[in-house]
Amino acid sequence: MSEVLPEERLIGAIARLILDPSRPRARHVAIGAASPIPSAAAYLAREITGDLRVSVLYKRRGNPFTDGTGELFDLAAQGRIDLFFLGGGEIDGAANINLIGIGEWPGRTARFPGSFGSAFMYLLVPRTILFRLEHSPRVLVRRVAHVSAPGTSPPGHFRRGHAEALVTGRAVFAFSPERARFTLVSVHPGESRESVRAATGFDYDIAEPLSETPAPPARELALLRGPVAAAMVPTYPAFAARLWPAAPIARSA
Repeated sequence: MSEVLPEERLIGAIARLILDPSRPRARHVAIGAASPIPSAAAYLAREITGDLRVSVLYKRRGNPFTDGTGELFDLAAQGRIDLFFLGGGEIDGAANINLIGIGEWPGRTARFPGSFGSAFMYLLVPRTILFRLEHSPRVLVRRVAHVSAPGTSPPGHFRRGHAEALVTGRAVFAFSPERARFTLVSVHPGESRESVRAATGFDYDIAEPLSETPAPPARELALLRGPVAAAMVPTYPAFAARLWPAAPIARSA
């Protein structure tokens, strides 16, 4: 089997988080449209378990919704989405995310895409995994310039869940909502505790021993390069063809 690609390692890491036996079982995972790596991880988790519902938003062939995003919000409010992914132009050490911009309100220095339903989903979905491929001090900041969605809430505020992890192109962090703080749990190959610290603008703890993010085992790689690649083609044809060009379905996309 060929060398494990960096994206495949990230996909495997996220799939393990989705299927973490210490967390409530995910029955329905929803992913934003511009999220090929989390989407592939959800498809991989579905192949492993056989009974995971995966909804990819805004893609006609990637979700079962008939009423667009409004239906997503309805399902979340009813407690029928178990896990969601969020990212941000900025993410800070308390798991706050900023999708608005930086500089004077409303982000006069740089504008981000907008918070849309991030605050709604962050509070109403029981499990959230934060994902951002870029891992740099400009993204992982001490304090976000504007809070699109809060990582924690004051006592007495209704909230079903919090972030449980942050996955980046360099490392994997676990998040403690009680302490409002991240812990570095693994670094990807080529990274170290020193390189991750230098690239991170917020403070965090470090698990001991600190591990290297593992590659997916052979069975999961076979699933990734077979049925997962096939499932990705309708929604992410370019991504699937770039990662898995040997797959016949990827060549025909």
